[in-house]
Amino acid sequence: MDTVFILNGPNLNLLGTREPEIYGHQSLADIESMCEIRAAALGLAIDFRQSNHEGVLVDWLHEARASGAKAVLLNAAAYTHTSIALLDAIKATQLPVIEVHLSNPYEREKFRHLSYVGMAAAATVQGLGAQSYIVALERAAEL
Repeated sequence: MDTVFILNGPNLNLLGTREPEIYGHQSLADIESMCEIRAAALGLAIDFRQSNHEGVLVDWLHEARASGAKAVLLNAAAYTHTSIALLDAIKATQLPVIEVHLSNPYEREKFRHLSYVGMAAAATVQGLGAQSYIVALERAAEL
């Protein structure tokens, strides 16, 4: 069974209580449950993780490559707009990475319009709330 890594960046552990008017009321555990159900229906396994630390996300991208993952869904959160290290890691893994955002960064502050992750991502899904993960997972299944 193909595995898709779903990697989540800083502050996403606070979903459901952190700015719900922007990010919604679902917790990260709720999103993980949704992804598990959809992945099973698509014949995929998922490896769902969250870290507030940039280097850990880089290590997990490397691990996804080493394990032969089919793809990576990456919600790098604030690191999307700042991390050249994640950009380089995505390029180095040569895996299809799908950038995921709960909100639409282009409808928010101007600094959020730059996406280092997007510079190397195979696709971006944004602005659909928790459903962004499901759409991205369906896209990963097609790869």
